[in-house]
Amino acid sequence: MSIPELIVQNWSRLLGGLAMTVELTIISLIIAAVLGLTFGLLSVSKKKTLRAIALVYVDIVRGTPLLVQAFFIYFGIPAALGLRLDPNMAGIITLSMNAGGYLAEIFRGGIESVNKGQMEAARSLGLPYSLAMTKVILPQAIRTMTPALINQCIITLKDTSILSIIGIQELTQTGRLIIANNYQAFEMWTIVAVMYFIIIMILTKISKRIERKMSYGKSKN
Repeated sequence: MSIPELIVQNWSRLLGGLAMTVELTIISLIIAAVLGLTFGLLSVSKKKTLRAIALVYVDIVRGTPLLVQAFFIYFGIPAALGLRLDPNMAGIITLSMNAGGYLAEIFRGGIESVNKGQMEAARSLGLPYSLAMTKVILPQAIRTMTPALINQCIITLKDTSILSIIGIQELTQTGRLIIANNYQAFEMWTIVAVMYFIIIMILTKISKRIERKMSYGKSKN
């Protein structure tokens, strides 16, 4: 069976797997953004305890493989607590925790890239720390962070393929199941690879376009 014939025969399953991949990515990134911002703010706090908490979280996430994290959340924690965890929920938790650790570093770097005088000026005008951070520092930091944030979106999208190991029927797992039926591994993996490539290239182009606009804006200023 040729590649076009495989696509026609399995297009609904492939689109279903792609939809699951995109859904996992979006939900995980929303949760990861909250985690990343929270721990990013903790990491620039003046309190050592808060900085230590952020450091431990980031080090654990960045110091362990994503596959091990998925196994720990899907198999380890349920075994220890005597409960059963839905694969999709385990996948979202894994991706969120993982991406959150990297986003925390992106937020920290973005916040620290803003001139410290900005915070001092805002505080001297009577703004409380929280308001100065949300109204003055973060809007400037986001301009710097945007390319890195989009890059993390791409990484998280690719990371969803690892979750096929715990049975989530995203795009990679869908490809594996189709191959189990027709044994046409080369053709099916080619189709899956092209689908990933198209989505990732679209996100890459968007990232480069935003980066160019930001660079143009800075040059005008």
